[in-house]
Amino acid sequence: MQAIDNSMVVNIPSKDESKTAEEAARSLARHQPTKKEKVVSLQFIRGEKNKSPEEVKIPFAAYQLLINLLSEMARGNAVTLMPIHAELTTQEAANLMNVSRPFLIQLLEKGEVPFRKVGSHRRILAKDLFEYKKGIDIKRSETLDELTADAQKLGLDY
Repeated sequence: MQAIDNSMVVNIPSKDESKTAEEAARSLARHQPTKKEKVVSLQFIRGEKNKSPEEVKIPFAAYQLLINLLSEMARGNAVTLMPIHAELTTQEAANLMNVSRPFLIQLLEKGEVPFRKVGSHRRILAKDLFEYKKGIDIKRSETLDELTADAQKLGLDY
């Protein structure tokens, strides 16, 4: 595990960690609570004899996040946790969007993604970047649905 700064942690799992993560994700998914349960209790048992299990309560959303995190690790994917209020450099934001830095700067200058300047440097809130990305993903999905409908009307088989 590599800490980028106090607000961001990156973990690239080893093969053993991926295997363990897969088993843990499956186990947690089997015991998945319903959304009605706002808090989930987990018990931790250590190898020490005569020690009672420790119960830990976590929010439902954190339980879901834990399953997702373990599932990604099981696939061998790097995992990054970032608070929504984190400020990103243009390079960090471009990397998250999987675009070039000049392309991202064009988006910023067009006003499509809010940013602020610190001296001559641009800073983007992770929240704003994720909202923009979500909007783009929705538009992309709608366009694909339209193309699929058009192809079906024309009798094209894909």
